[in-house]
Amino acid sequence: MNDPFTIIDQFIKNLLIGLGLEAVVTDIALNIAGAVVLGGLVGATAIVLVWAERKLVARIQDRLGPNRVGPYGMLQTIADGLKLVTKEVLIPQGADRWVFILAPLIVVTGVIGIWAVMPLAPGLIGSDINVGLLYVIAVGAIGTLGIMMAGMSSNNKYAMLGAFRTVAQMLSYTVPLMLALLIPVMLAGSMGMSTIVEAQGSAWFIVLAPLAAIIFFTSSMAEVGRAPFDLLEAESEIVAGFHIEYSGIAFGMFFVGEFIHAFTIAALFSVIFLGGWQGPGVESFPLLGLVYFILKTWFIYFVVIWVRSTLPRIRIDQMNTFNWKFMTPLALVVFMVTAILDKLAVEAGFNRAAVLLAANAIIVLGTVFLLRAHAASLRRRLEVTDRPQVQQPEAAGD
Repeated sequence: MNDPFTIIDQFIKNLLIGLGLEAVVTDIALNIAGAVVLGGLVGATAIVLVWAERKLVARIQDRLGPNRVGPYGMLQTIADGLKLVTKEVLIPQGADRWVFILAPLIVVTGVIGIWAVMPLAPGLIGSDINVGLLYVIAVGAIGTLGIMMAGMSSNNKYAMLGAFRTVAQMLSYTVPLMLALLIPVMLAGSMGMSTIVEAQGSAWFIVLAPLAAIIFFTSSMAEVGRAPFDLLEAESEIVAGFHIEYSGIAFGMFFVGEFIHAFTIAALFSVIFLGGWQGPGVESFPLLGLVYFILKTWFIYFVVIWVRSTLPRIRIDQMNTFNWKFMTPLALVVFMVTAILDKLAVEAGFNRAAVLLAANAIIVLGTVFLLRAHAASLRRRLEVTDRPQVQQPEAAGD
């Protein structure tokens, strides 16, 4: 039981070599089979995600949710999927046909590709590369490219506006996202996903860098386009945004890609800030690591659903103001303070976790003080503006 995944891999490899396959061909076949299985499992997870989110959002908003098709409405997602498969995929007149068709495929494959470097358990990872976090950022941008392709190829002004908002929103929030990710890289000393998980054996990074975790979570929500940042498809402003001209299974792929992306963000958060598969008993029973990873991921996904079903959509100007005037400066401050204090704490032999946690608390207090001062300044300015002007009486004539 010390490493069941390696044992299973070696057993299948020896079995195929015993059947007459060469070692190189066996390795290639196992890699392809692993990619297909992993991609299939992640794609099939969307069925559960859609049902779970519908039920949770309904409960939070005092509704019932799916409750007719199957027990507890569990077959409703399958029924909706069959309906989308049977509908015709219409391509609007004047659209760029091949770009229009490729866009939903790129969105889904870009999200699933992130799971290639996701450490699910000790020894259970698709590809353990030493730049895993950089790979996640690069592959995650492919989904943004797919949304831009959909909006710009649809020959529709609302879809084009959705593509423009994609550039303004997703690329803008990448700045605080990457600054927040640099902090776990500094603390772990590596960009490898497995190394980051192993570095959290003594303390999770959410304890050492809680502000970085909050910035990463908020920026990720904005990149995915989930409420309150769902301005890419704001039905009250641009009808449906980038996918307004899509129908049938093509629309369904955008739908699936959004849910898988939200779940992927939860998985990344659990890996980077919650220790991933780390937990009691993992050294003796590595399969427990997979259980811990799934539980942490579903907990964060519940928080994603909670935020989506609770907060209203913000305006596009509020979104940009929040990013450039608050999130990005805060991320820069947190990054610089963490880099300096972590170096000093290690060299001086101080408790690393205590020093970094105290620094985050001081930054929070300073941020609250500055926000209160800014709010007071705005109130004074409004009071002066709204103050009625006293007219002087005119002088009496001769």
